[in-house]
Amino acid sequence: MTDSWMRTGEPSVIWRRTELMLWTLLWCGIFPYNCQQDQNQQCRILQGSMPLSVLEKKGNITLGGLFSLHDMVVEPSLTFTSKPPPTQCTRFNFRTFRWMQTMIFAIEEINREGKLLPNITLGYKIYDSCSTPHQALKASMELMGNEKGAGDNGETKSLNTCRGTVPAVIGDGGSTQSLVVARFLGIFHVPQVSYFSSCACLSDKKEFPAFLRTMPSDFFQVQALVQLVKHFGWTWVGVIAGDDAYGRGGANIFAEEVVKLGACVALHEVIPKNRAQTAISSVLSKIRSSGARVILVFAVEQDAAALFDEALRNGLTGIQWLASEAWSTAAVLSTPQKYHGILQGSMGFAIRRAYIPGLKDFLLRLHPSSPDALQDPFLILFWEKVFQCSLHLQTEGQESNAGGYPPCSGAEDLGNVTNIYSDVSQLRISYNVYKAVYAIAHALKAMRSCVTGQGPFSLQACPDVDTLQTWQLLHYIKQVDYLNSFGDEIKFDKNGDPAAMYDLVNWQLTNGKMEYVTIGKFDETATGKQKLQIQEQNIVWNGNQTKVPMSVCSSICSPGTRKAIRPNVPICCHDCVVCAAGEISNQTDAIECVHCPPEFWSNAERTVCIPKQVEFLSFNDTMGITLMTISLIGSICTCIVVFIFSRHRTTPIVRANNSELSFLLLLSLTLCFLCSLTFIGRPSEWSCMLRHTAFGITFVLCISCVLGKTVVVLMAFKATLPGRNVMKWFKPAHQKTIITFCTLVQVIICTVWLVVAPPTPHQLMPHESAIIILLCDEGSPIAFGLVLGYIGLLACLCLLLAFLARKLPDNFNEAKLITFSMLIFCAVWAAFVPAYLTSPGKYSIVTEVFAILASSYGLLGCIFAPKCYIILLKPEKNTRKHLMSKAATGNF
Repeated sequence: MTDSWMRTGEPSVIWRRTELMLWTLLWCGIFPYNCQQDQNQQCRILQGSMPLSVLEKKGNITLGGLFSLHDMVVEPSLTFTSKPPPTQCTRFNFRTFRWMQTMIFAIEEINREGKLLPNITLGYKIYDSCSTPHQALKASMELMGNEKGAGDNGETKSLNTCRGTVPAVIGDGGSTQSLVVARFLGIFHVPQVSYFSSCACLSDKKEFPAFLRTMPSDFFQVQALVQLVKHFGWTWVGVIAGDDAYGRGGANIFAEEVVKLGACVALHEVIPKNRAQTAISSVLSKIRSSGARVILVFAVEQDAAALFDEALRNGLTGIQWLASEAWSTAAVLSTPQKYHGILQGSMGFAIRRAYIPGLKDFLLRLHPSSPDALQDPFLILFWEKVFQCSLHLQTEGQESNAGGYPPCSGAEDLGNVTNIYSDVSQLRISYNVYKAVYAIAHALKAMRSCVTGQGPFSLQACPDVDTLQTWQLLHYIKQVDYLNSFGDEIKFDKNGDPAAMYDLVNWQLTNGKMEYVTIGKFDETATGKQKLQIQEQNIVWNGNQTKVPMSVCSSICSPGTRKAIRPNVPICCHDCVVCAAGEISNQTDAIECVHCPPEFWSNAERTVCIPKQVEFLSFNDTMGITLMTISLIGSICTCIVVFIFSRHRTTPIVRANNSELSFLLLLSLTLCFLCSLTFIGRPSEWSCMLRHTAFGITFVLCISCVLGKTVVVLMAFKATLPGRNVMKWFKPAHQKTIITFCTLVQVIICTVWLVVAPPTPHQLMPHESAIIILLCDEGSPIAFGLVLGYIGLLACLCLLLAFLARKLPDNFNEAKLITFSMLIFCAVWAAFVPAYLTSPGKYSIVTEVFAILASSYGLLGCIFAPKCYIILLKPEKNTRKHLMSKAATGNF
């Protein structure tokens, strides 16, 4: 047994018989009235119990065919007291009948040309599976049944030998039917090449080892549909599935894949196989409530028609329907005008089409008067359906038209009829059938071309075509790889699937006729370029619109906003929240807002980061102009005082108060007023170094002068006491020395400050603010503190001395005026420190300038205003006699 296995590669006999027994028991369990026990206890199918219509033509090699020529089966009512009547198939399908004729055309073309398989004639044996799994299984078992020899009465067909007359089967169309057939044929390793079954589940070679197809897997169709949804930005999509392997499998894969892209499934419903009106109405109600405007119907054309019929009754409009391949070019939906209103603009993927020369003439050749018409049960039924007449012929197991139609006249001609059967403009599935026939023929050719010693099997043996083994043919079909006459490469991958290439078709209404306009394509094999290509300018959407319909749970978040997910709802349902200040989003449906860099801020629309507004105490803003005006007024007033004092420098009141110190004090006050201008304007390295040093030195000079005047006043009256000669130490030269020394100390502090850590421009960029504050960084807080501290020290010393001299005679008592000025000075700068530390941005500079101006005005007003008053308005008091008399009175 092992040697035989190595020589022929034949599957294990034990395993084959085990599977055979299981399938026979299953068949007899499902259809017990079809089985009987013979003397050998073998279960046999009775030939006459449930006859199946068959179209057959003999040949050296006969190919099996399974086509769903009817859309449904009317199940008989079972009484369990008598033999059930034959199953009745109804709703003849012209489109499927064209597919069947295409298979016959391809076989006869191969036989006629004789180039591919010379000296071999192909035959066919075709059954109607009636779009139901159990009919498909019955037909496949008929194909696998081995007819007995001439000595047999021919009443039975047996599964005992597991070797039927058919080495390969083309079909079935529906995925649900193919699932059943593939499991059965896979046991015997009989190649099955489907032309329309696209369920991704059929790619499982462990479960379906003998299944191949010329129809791409739904996995690729779903990829194309997902890319379509992504391309148009639909995030809220509904899915309606047919209640079969094709619909449920494809819809489930689509729902999984579309979620990976970030979109959401608004609803996922199933069209029941019984197509109950109430159940479909419930589906339509859910479509309305979901708010989805794009709905994918993944179903066969019969289920889709039931859905759209109910949609018409319920008045459901405004939906952009996406079609699965099964009905994307279905004339049963595009031809009736009742569907035009709701299906106009529908879009879906269809397999590539081709024009097959000679096919139309072959289709129109049919006539019931032809010699082979009586052997073709499907032709009779087709003819009656097309011409609505009766030939008074009925095949058992098929629907009857007797009494329903008038007799045929004999003058009927298919050339005068336009219907889906004779329409060869959309040869898509027909082309798949054509490719399936030629793929098997090329495999047979490869088997015949095998050279001994170079065979593919053990011991390099070549198969014997005369005793064709199905498993050997299966091997050669898997290896098929050729270019057909249309330039398409025909081959199968490791899963038995062809390359996935689709046309994207758009249903457009032109002159009252629905046309399938190709608006793009999807090529799974594309490398280095986009797989999905669309000509958007050629699309007409539902409702004859040219604008892409929106299908979203929530409105698209515009730039400047972000999506905020609602709790306990799908991720596609969200609110749009405006980005916070300082954040932007420059795309629609942004997940989060992006922070602007520190130097930038968001615009009002929160769509772009713009440079932050630079803020500093400018000469152009109101505050800067105000302070500059006050500063200039102060300096002008000081100059006026200088002018007054210079004009009256010989008067007693000017001379009595040390005119040199007065002029030096006025000069320092002028500099104090002018140094405040260095704090206004855009900070630079020079302005930052100048403003603090000029302020520190001029104020020390000013306070030193005041200190000198205070000491002179105090010492002048102390010197009048007997035995005192202190004035010799406070002559003008000594006063200048004191002023110079005090000022030199501040100069040294400022010099060290500028050398070690000079003030520099600094940008203050708070994250929560839309402005950049330009400031002068002190460089060294210690140096800045020393400058202010030294000024404060001199001011406090001056205040103390002036306080001690407050009771001196009035007319000579300048100490009172100095006391008031120093009180104002100290109060201003005492308030300045906390105000400066707490003022934000440029207002800290404003505080400092205000303190400079206030203290300067205090000194100018308190010390020089009373003297100017006497000089200008009370000249009678500006006499030596007046001043001396008051002094004498005060001393005594």
